[in-house]
Amino acid sequence: MPVDRRPFTAVLASNVISLTGSVFTGMGVPWLVLESSGSAAKAGIVAFCSVLPVMLSALAGGPLIDGIGRLKVGIVSDVVCGAAVAAIALLDHAGLLRFWVLCALMAVTGLFHAPGMTARGALLPTLAERAGMPLARAAGWYDGASRSAGMIGSVVGGVLIALLGARNVLLLDAATFAVSAALLALGLRGLPEAHPRRRPEPASIRSYRREWAEGYRFILGTPLLLGICLMTLATRGFDQAWSAVLLPVHSREALGGAADLGLLNATFSAFALAGALVYGAVGGRFRRWPVFTVAFLIGGMPRFAAAAWSDTVAPLAVTMAVEGVAFGVINPILTTVTYEIVPERLRSRVLSATTASVLVVTPLGGLAAGYFADAAGLFTTLLVVGAAYLLATLVPALFPTWRRMDRPTPPPDRTA
Repeated sequence: MPVDRRPFTAVLASNVISLTGSVFTGMGVPWLVLESSGSAAKAGIVAFCSVLPVMLSALAGGPLIDGIGRLKVGIVSDVVCGAAVAAIALLDHAGLLRFWVLCALMAVTGLFHAPGMTARGALLPTLAERAGMPLARAAGWYDGASRSAGMIGSVVGGVLIALLGARNVLLLDAATFAVSAALLALGLRGLPEAHPRRRPEPASIRSYRREWAEGYRFILGTPLLLGICLMTLATRGFDQAWSAVLLPVHSREALGGAADLGLLNATFSAFALAGALVYGAVGGRFRRWPVFTVAFLIGGMPRFAAAAWSDTVAPLAVTMAVEGVAFGVINPILTTVTYEIVPERLRSRVLSATTASVLVVTPLGGLAAGYFADAAGLFTTLLVVGAAYLLATLVPALFPTWRRMDRPTPPPDRTA
């Protein structure tokens, strides 16, 4: 196969642009709620409404992605999410944005976000092969693109919220979704794997149920993949509590506001980008399990303790920089292991199932953190969530299944 890096480059560029806009929304919407109501609980409710549909769409989306086609799903996802974000900004400008409308529109973005990202992610091994690139390196670049978006979005978003207001920043996010959709349409149109898969039987509810169940049976039959789902199920909830509620509230109450929030998120993303790129370049020389285990221990609890015990930016910024490097290593390892285990024909279904599995608790993270912070105070909430995160990060060190990361093997495919 001749080397063709155009599709891989198009997906990376699309991810950077659309995820940068998503960071704008992730910062702008909580800030909009906090400015209008001052309620951490309401910020948590909005986070719950935006993440719960992500889990629901991931739960059911795998067979639909294969049937509709990964390219079409990616484009529709961007278009709908952009329209919903634009509606939030325009309604707020007109004075018509009610809290329940905000929750509903954020739910729409969540509903379409997961299938779009799953559709892109399912193409990664194909894109790497066409680009003549080892999978581990491609995974590092793919995660690095997301980290770049986080860094750019955090720096620019924090400044823009301070200068222009959250409403205008949301309009910029809507524009990024439109550009992302155009890049996908141009970059993937000639890629066979991006188009609908041929079905062995006519589409029906029965065939859909069978295909949907295949993804979950595969996970249950693969102990390492099941362990990844269960561990990230817990940690994604804690991460959601941090990003959607605890860090914005801490920035508003103890630090310098939106600008410091943007600086902290940008610091984390910049060092996470460095970690992802370094792992992509040299990660193949090291065993995955010890690197993953140490990185996960470093990347979880320390930021919660730093925020709880300090009311200045510097200690938290240093902590988040170190954690960023650790998290930059974690995702490429998990991505590589997953793609080595899962066969191509099951990829969309299994990735949808794993996404749904790890997001079961995520919607509750921001909701619980918001109410707990209002009831018990920010200091106590930071310590409790940080301690729980520490327990979760001990799992790879305690259970032997995780040592199979260095030689992942899929279970027998009895459905082929």
